[in-house]
Amino acid sequence: MTRRRLVTALLVLAVLALVTLPLALGGGEAGYAGTDGQATAAIEESGYTPWFESVFSPSSAEVESGLFALQAAIGGGVLGYVLGRLRGRRAAPRDAGRTEDAGP
Repeated sequence: MTRRRLVTALLVLAVLALVTLPLALGGGEAGYAGTDGQATAAIEESGYTPWFESVFSPSSAEVESGLFALQAAIGGGVLGYVLGRLRGRRAAPRDAGRTEDAGP
């Protein structure tokens, strides 16, 4: 076994250990909640009442997760389009100069 393959195998084993050991040692139960839930609970305990109700409330967590993924995909598409256009604008003057000089 070459040194390169040995290092690769050890890195793969280390990543697998980092993933499986916390699951095995923790017993698979999570005794914590996300920060959104904790913040909401703290705000509600303080007696705060919202000014208005939400216009749209997803029916389940799966729908909410899907809408978030859709929002992220649309944002990524818009960002990619804008960056592509900016790169194209920068490259356009260089490409135009090459085609004019080439001749028939």
